[in-house]
Amino acid sequence: MSETALALADAERTDLSDLVDTECYPLEDFNGPRMQDVIGRVQDDLAEDGCAVLRGFMRPAALQRASAEGRELARKTFFSSARVNAWFTRDDPSLGDDDPRRIFMDRTSGFVTRDMIPADMVIQQIYVSPAMKRLVAACIGEDEVFEYADPFAGLVQNVLPPGTSQPWHYDTNEYIVTMMTEKPEVGGEFEYCPNIRSAAGENYDRVGAVIRGEDMATSKTLRLEPGDLQLFKGRYSLHRVTEVGGERERHTAIFAYSQQPGVVGRLERTRQLYGRVSEAHIQAERERVERADGLLD
Repeated sequence: MSETALALADAERTDLSDLVDTECYPLEDFNGPRMQDVIGRVQDDLAEDGCAVLRGFMRPAALQRASAEGRELARKTFFSSARVNAWFTRDDPSLGDDDPRRIFMDRTSGFVTRDMIPADMVIQQIYVSPAMKRLVAACIGEDEVFEYADPFAGLVQNVLPPGTSQPWHYDTNEYIVTMMTEKPEVGGEFEYCPNIRSAAGENYDRVGAVIRGEDMATSKTLRLEPGDLQLFKGRYSLHRVTEVGGERERHTAIFAYSQQPGVVGRLERTRQLYGRVSEAHIQAERERVERADGLLD
């Protein structure tokens, strides 16, 4: 077995040149003009559109390995099906029938959680690397970002088999970082509505028009390729993944970083997505402080 294959996730590892295309993204010369140009472009795209993509972030050999590892990981997937609204909240009969919070959509979720992803796998090595955290922090304008304290949700692989999709929803974290490792033959496209809500309010009228299919102009479609690194403002931009077709699954690594240490996911949402909770989730729920922005999720 090669030295690369034996590499483990290492929180001190700063050299990702065997995994990342450092000719295009020179992480080792972080303050140099080429890398700063990349960061500036990402910041501009996030500010304008809520989304930015680093095309071809991974080296072909590393991507090939990550794809193979992802197919192996997919055997561990926990699947759940539910009727959910965009906020993952329960039905409230006191609201009007046309309120978007009362629009429930079919969701089939497939996830492999971090505790099931071995330390030698490519996505674990990328997730814990200080070079990766430094890149993400710079792109979102922070001095530092942190791995989730959540034992399940910090790093997950999302698995969408043919016939499944993710309906309109928001992310709990302000920013999310993802990388597709397996592309379906048909469908599985990422659609999003940039900054459709804000800390100032939910914008229910416009959100409802999108969810009901009355507004077809607000959403954008992003066509991703395996190995592309996506940074996305998922807390403020409504988004979905269209139905997967063909014979091949859609696999995406989700790298969850937070702007504060110690983040643990909500108890009920964790149970819905992963089929189980840990003592960390139970304790965090006891100590939960509501988000300062006042948004539902």
